[in-house]
Amino acid sequence: MATSTDSVELVGDEVTRNLARAALFAALMGAFAYVSFPNPLSPGIPVTLQVLGVFLAGIFLGPIWGGFAMVLYLLAGALGLPVFSGGSAGFGALVSQTGGYLVSYPFAAAVVGLGVHGVGDLADPRLVSVGRLVAAMVAGTVVIYTLGILGFWYVGDVGIVTAVVGAAVAFVPVEALKIAAAVGIVRSEAVAAR
Repeated sequence: MATSTDSVELVGDEVTRNLARAALFAALMGAFAYVSFPNPLSPGIPVTLQVLGVFLAGIFLGPIWGGFAMVLYLLAGALGLPVFSGGSAGFGALVSQTGGYLVSYPFAAAVVGLGVHGVGDLADPRLVSVGRLVAAMVAGTVVIYTLGILGFWYVGDVGIVTAVVGAAVAFVPVEALKIAAAVGIVRSEAVAAR
């Protein structure tokens, strides 16, 4: 009696490629967390490049895989890899004064991805208008700030006005620079592709 030994493809090439890209963006987020400096307007919360990583994940991976990349990032940090701001790690970081920001990242990347690509197939980000890119990143920033404010307010045991000023208003100029940097990265990618 002969047995068939036909190969079975358990995971398609596209899924494998997307998993690898998500892992790459999760690693990029870990690297971006090390670019950190104090914000004089909000001493308890440092400025990092993590939000830029969230933007880029949503723009280049779309809502599903961009959000998944951020889940991988959070999982790596929660399991003890030093990938959070300043090399911190562990589940405690997710429930700390800045934990609201961290928890917001998968949602914000998904919102950015939806804003850039919509609900259908992924668009070529190089062909998306600057206005649409900026609007998507502003929407993602609103998600990040909302959860960041709530976490800072609850865990930091501060008033809501203090939380809004310290966890959001103090960061608006920096986020504007990150949005400009993301647009520049996408547009430089478009120039390189020509």
